[in-house]
Amino acid sequence: MKANSQRVKGKNFRPLHGKPLFRWILDSLLAIDGIDAVVINTDARHILAENGLVEGGRVIIRDRKPELCGDTVSMNKILADDIAAVPADTYLMTHTTNPMMTTETVAEALAAYQAGVSAGTADSLFTVNKIQTRFYRADGSAVNHDPDNLIQTQDLEPWFEENSNLYIFSRESFAATNARIGKKPILHVMSKAEAVDIDTPEDWALAEAIATVRYPHAAAAE
Repeated sequence: MKANSQRVKGKNFRPLHGKPLFRWILDSLLAIDGIDAVVINTDARHILAENGLVEGGRVIIRDRKPELCGDTVSMNKILADDIAAVPADTYLMTHTTNPMMTTETVAEALAAYQAGVSAGTADSLFTVNKIQTRFYRADGSAVNHDPDNLIQTQDLEPWFEENSNLYIFSRESFAATNARIGKKPILHVMSKAEAVDIDTPEDWALAEAIATVRYPHAAAAE
């Protein structure tokens, strides 16, 4: 969780529909009994404190090392640092910028991951958007369909977009690839309404609209 952001200033702490953005995903994670601890890797411990969050209970706050700060640092390097410092059988990684992801989706993903590991068919999981639409290259040529033989979009081969909402992996799978996605990942489909990832002002407006529809009385209750 960074103090600053490039395109939406201070977004991690900016109020979204009645509460700071970081509280949305934090509250969802803490509502799941199967999650033993929530580790926040941040360069903004002081801002968290100003917003009423300090380390304690199931919340661990780790100060991000100076060499891991900045907009161009790979998230895999930050995860490697957390894994080295916090032993666990299973790691679940998400972002402050995924406020609409529900506890139900997280729990379903955890169950799917655990079933895959037990069966020996998977070593990791990441969430995706399922897309079935017609794509074109910049020159207008078709990518995934035949313009001379149009079929319904629901009959097109589905493509899966990594949506950066959720990753589940083990220490061993991370070591095998040096990444949060292992060699045998499960692609876990999410609904588009849940999968909004706030990176731009337009994304923020979309998340605010979804929150208003989903929780019409939440802002007034805060």
